[in-house]
Amino acid sequence: MSDRFELFLTCPKGLEGLLIEEAVGLGLEEAREHTSAVRGMATMETAYRLCLWSRLANRVLLVLKRFPMKDAEDLYHGVLDIEWQDHMLSDGTLAVEFSGHGSGIDNTHFGALKVKDAIVDKLRTPQGDRPSIDKLNPDLRIHLRLDRGEAILSLDLSGHSLHQRGYRLQQGAAPLKENLAAAILIRSGWPRIAAEGGALADPMCGVGTFLVEAGMIAADMAPNLRREQWGFTAWLGHVPALWKKLHEEAVERAAAGLAKPPLWIRGYEADPRLIQPGRNNVERAGLSEWIKIYQGEVATFEPRPDQNQKGLVICNPPYGERLGDEASLLYLYQNLGERLRQACLNWEAAVFTGAPDLGKRMGIRSHKQYSFWNGALPCKLLLIKVLPDQFVTGERRTPEQRQAEREQAAYDQTPDEPQERKFNKNGNPIKPTPAPAPVIEQPRLSEGGQMFANRLQKNLKAMGKWVKREGIDCYRVYDADMPEYAMAIDLYHDWVHVQEYAAPKSIDPEKASARMFDALAAIPQALNVDKSRVVVKRRERQSGTKQYERQAAQGKFNEVSEGGVKLLVNLTDYLDTGLFLDHRPMRMRIQKEAAGKRFLNLFCYTATASVHAAKGGARSTTSVDLSKTYLDWARRNLSLNGYSDKNRLEQGDVMAWLESSRDEYDLIFIDPPTFSNSKRMEGIFDVQRDQVQLIDLAMARLATGGVLYFSNNFRKFQLEENLAERYAVEEISAQTIDPDFARNTKIHRAWKITAR
Repeated sequence: MSDRFELFLTCPKGLEGLLIEEAVGLGLEEAREHTSAVRGMATMETAYRLCLWSRLANRVLLVLKRFPMKDAEDLYHGVLDIEWQDHMLSDGTLAVEFSGHGSGIDNTHFGALKVKDAIVDKLRTPQGDRPSIDKLNPDLRIHLRLDRGEAILSLDLSGHSLHQRGYRLQQGAAPLKENLAAAILIRSGWPRIAAEGGALADPMCGVGTFLVEAGMIAADMAPNLRREQWGFTAWLGHVPALWKKLHEEAVERAAAGLAKPPLWIRGYEADPRLIQPGRNNVERAGLSEWIKIYQGEVATFEPRPDQNQKGLVICNPPYGERLGDEASLLYLYQNLGERLRQACLNWEAAVFTGAPDLGKRMGIRSHKQYSFWNGALPCKLLLIKVLPDQFVTGERRTPEQRQAEREQAAYDQTPDEPQERKFNKNGNPIKPTPAPAPVIEQPRLSEGGQMFANRLQKNLKAMGKWVKREGIDCYRVYDADMPEYAMAIDLYHDWVHVQEYAAPKSIDPEKASARMFDALAAIPQALNVDKSRVVVKRRERQSGTKQYERQAAQGKFNEVSEGGVKLLVNLTDYLDTGLFLDHRPMRMRIQKEAAGKRFLNLFCYTATASVHAAKGGARSTTSVDLSKTYLDWARRNLSLNGYSDKNRLEQGDVMAWLESSRDEYDLIFIDPPTFSNSKRMEGIFDVQRDQVQLIDLAMARLATGGVLYFSNNFRKFQLEENLAERYAVEEISAQTIDPDFARNTKIHRAWKITAR
């Protein structure tokens, strides 16, 4: 065999430029870039070295033959012509991978089958011995790539992909491949920073992939040093003595690297379930003395070991799969930006993101950006120098001020010099005045964000006196006042609940996303709330009971108050919160009219109207709903206010319950869903179709002189005219709209119905 071979090194898309630099440094000659690959010439020693030391390649393919190919017969004979007895035993195992199409072969499985047939036919013995197929751990892994009529037949020296280093047996939900993580570290300047003794911190480390790859670079460890199985292990062309020499050299380099004082490499992860898997990965990589992982939130991580230590902050924040998810991640990026500005001055930072628009919201500029692919997802690596003149804050600084800040930052990096001690007239030493702590300003809002903040503050001020007078701490402060910012914003005491309405198809999704980010950036500043207390949801047109379906499972309840009662809301688990704010006037009306009355609440949801009736002195309340979940919630609302007695909760289909009930009630409230098809009820409820039957059944339970209030939120609802022939019907919609819903008077319609 030749002393020099043609090699193909494959890699993830976007890493070709970095890989060719690495490969040339390891000895590859005549190197050229291809899509997701690098090609060049090398000795066997260089081929082994690439397998052992490449941090970026997926596979090292040794080209056995190139030949022109017109059809499947050309493929078969081209493979058959190789002296396969020089490469494997006749009773060995084989795996074949085929890529490309053309020359009459459009099916890769068929192409692989023709390659396998040729090899097997070549090695078949008179005794019937022949290679067998083993797709998992074959003696030889063969790859044939078809490229514009040319077949390139190669031996895979790497075996399993080189990104599988062997230390990461446990991983998180969306891990980076090890070679992509290494590429990001190299682009971020970590080899330089590590050589200078710098530190590294990952505030969202997951199971520690960045940390381990950084540790191996810093300690001069070959990334595949611990791998035991290789594609060349059973290859007859393998040179064990040469491999042993290179492997021993790598072992010695790693031992020398690990003997140095370890660099400060730390990871922080909010999810407690990932801490131990991350630590296990670090231990398997042999880097427990270098790398530590702690549980901690982004907003509180402290990266620097001491004031003079500098280094690199690197992270891969979650991307979000839908617009609503991306919006909820805005504050994560803002928290990251705040921590960089507060705790990482003079450090470097690298943020790898599939949502670069969110990266722009950190309040700090990137000086370089690189494009990468994480699988099929296009991503950006944002490189940042954490210096004051890169901060995007509310204050616009002059060039002279920015220069002064740069000089101050440079001064801050120099070691402290001994200062001359000063004494007062009594001979006592004067303590030096400590330098004031740096003021970290809020990121400057965009023009659209500032406009949105102004509107929120205007609305908040306009409702201030009314809210205080009525004793309300949960109300709507914004409801798509400006069409381009299509969302509803509700205050629940010191929490904010944001519902984003789906943008019309005519709106550019990127513009809609940018406006959403502008609005979310403005909310905490305008409403003076902590970002961690802003909950974001995506609201689309609902059908049936979708508004009641569970969105999450945090089970966190917050206590709010209105009209002298306390109510529990859940801002995270469902699209709605357990309290319909627009029905507040109706609840207050019921409270005022309930004294001494028997109150019936149909489709009661969380029974907030029943709590108000009890507060108003109702003789008894009965609340009916099909959902056990919401009746349990209702029970907690009643108990919270001390109204557990004389307040009955009934689970059942309202229509069936009314047909079987024989009790009388003085005050009835009905707020039905638009549509319901629960498995626990017979048939389907449609409010437009079934309103007459519902109201007739309820009126049959109304005592003489009693009042029934009927309300619903179906925009197209029309009350049947023939109801007015049997009952006294008065529409009171305008009387049931409070100031916080005055901008959206069609939020619901309500009627007062009594017997004639």
